[in-house]
Amino acid sequence: MAAASKLQALWNHPAGPKTIHFWAPTFKWGISIANIADFSKPPENISYPQQVAVACTGLIWSRYSTVIKPKNWNLFSVNVAMAGTGLYQLSRKIRQDYFSEKEEALIEE
Repeated sequence: MAAASKLQALWNHPAGPKTIHFWAPTFKWGISIANIADFSKPPENISYPQQVAVACTGLIWSRYSTVIKPKNWNLFSVNVAMAGTGLYQLSRKIRQDYFSEKEEALIEE
């Protein structure tokens, strides 16, 4: 009975499945999932502008989702995931571009 009432509450929530406020963040998970799939790709193929956009979008909209009413936790969670995956991809690219050359120089000496 408690599960039914929670499901009913979700269904009738202002950011529930009957609204765009549910479906837009739900489909936005595809960006984070694609970014996670790219973790196995070589860092040379990572785009700075793309990952900066993903990370900044995640950070900005995470903040926004905490100040709007009603709170949209689906929007918050997807944007935290976007920020995290974008920042991770940027760290991979920065390590490859700026720190691997120093390691190679040390190895050659």
